[in-house]
Amino acid sequence: MPGTPPTRFVYLGPEGTFAEQALRTIPAAERGSRTPARSVPEALDAVRAGDADAALVPLENSIGGAVAVTLDEMVDGEPLVITREVVLPVEFVLATPPGRTLAEVHTVAAHPQASTQCRRWLREHLPDAVVVDVLSNAAAALAATERQQDAAICAPIGAARQRLAILADKIADHDDAVTRFVLLSRPGPPPPRTGDDLTSLAVYIAHDRVGALLAVLMELAVRGVNLTRIESRPTGEALGRYAFFLDCTGHVADDRVGEALQGLRRICAEVRFLGSYPRHRGSTAVAERPVPAPAGLSDVDYADAAAWLTRLRAGQLS
Repeated sequence: MPGTPPTRFVYLGPEGTFAEQALRTIPAAERGSRTPARSVPEALDAVRAGDADAALVPLENSIGGAVAVTLDEMVDGEPLVITREVVLPVEFVLATPPGRTLAEVHTVAAHPQASTQCRRWLREHLPDAVVVDVLSNAAAALAATERQQDAAICAPIGAARQRLAILADKIADHDDAVTRFVLLSRPGPPPPRTGDDLTSLAVYIAHDRVGALLAVLMELAVRGVNLTRIESRPTGEALGRYAFFLDCTGHVADDRVGEALQGLRRICAEVRFLGSYPRHRGSTAVAERPVPAPAGLSDVDYADAAAWLTRLRAGQLS
């Protein structure tokens, strides 16, 4: 974490949602202050204004894909950098006030994304229930608590906070669904490399060059930098003008990643560095082991080649 450890955290609210659950997996956030924000832009602006040290916001979901507003906000305004990622299982529960049975559930409060991800379970277990849309998973839990609706589809943390009884857990159609959150701070030295890191970039290609995107990918490939994600977003300039968001393995302090970044700087219209940070580890990690560098492309190989070139320039041929 750049500079002093953060103590003031903001996250995409409201309370009792997956974002708060993800934030509380970070020890510093558990000890510090946690403030919900009404939107991703509000959360990031709080960090930019100095009202918070770090913001945790969703970046992508394994079912729904990238969170467009987060991508857009990371490249709009003063720079922020990712210092950590949290990958959280998306586990929905059906919760009710204590004492209610499944047969007594006729209305269910749910955020539209939550009810969509639980469509199969609802069809099989509550085919006649009316699903009432609400603004968040936390709002769904509150609606059940206040008995506005018979039950709620919500996150486990929301059910616990509202002291609801769980009639059914893990009701999502995809039991392996996860959401990836990122913690953003003001620019500073990146966290130390761990040997299993990710580097995120926003790349603006030269649109008047044939094969411009291929050239970007080649800068990574020829150096053995593995691309783990690529996402395009319109720049707003004109139709067909896109920025590309890249996640690749490695740390900016790695020689091969550093050389790749230099190459991208030379050929791209603009490159925005979004951070180097440890890859999430644990049962929800996409890959349990880092992809090794190809033969000849490890940091040891780069150091050996650099030392050899230095000797040549000094006239030492042995």
